[in-house]
Amino acid sequence: GYFVAELTGLNRRDGWIKGMRLIVRRVRPSGRQMHDLTTFEKKTGWKYSIVATNISKMTRVRGSHQIQWLDALHRHHAVVEDHVRTNKAMGLRNLPSKSWQVNEAWTLTANLAADLDAWLRLLTLHDTGELATAEPDTMRFRLYHLPARLAKHARRRWLRIETTWPWADAFTISWRRLGALPAAP
Repeated sequence: GYFVAELTGLNRRDGWIKGMRLIVRRVRPSGRQMHDLTTFEKKTGWKYSIVATNISKMTRVRGSHQIQWLDALHRHHAVVEDHVRTNKAMGLRNLPSKSWQVNEAWTLTANLAADLDAWLRLLTLHDTGELATAEPDTMRFRLYHLPARLAKHARRRWLRIETTWPWADAFTISWRRLGALPAAP
């Protein structure tokens, strides 16, 4: 459902960087992309994205000169940028402090929070489509700021969750799955 082409030979701009390649990708737009389309894209029914790259060929990587490979490489980089955005939402945007040690500790803590969030989703929320892909603020509102209390009675721990809370089932499923994981050796 998508097409990739190289437009490097069509570029006639003065001062263009030597070795820079232009790669265009066209796809059918999804429903949520319809309001962001340009007039040309609305008329043609395709969404276009252009990548300028100076990668001509990666050493010892077969096929890395092909435009499909370069398109996949740049599309994967969008996933990396999404993870950076997520880490900023988990507290990484609260930098800098005047102290290097405080910044170092805060970066480690924010990355640890992002890792714990990712592992929780992978291990316990993989089959709940809504929470498996939710933003950190949504996860914080629905699961992490839980209207509950952990009580001890008769040498057992009891999790007492508010019965009217809409995400109580998702939390208890996640809690049980975490408890069923084998202990680390």
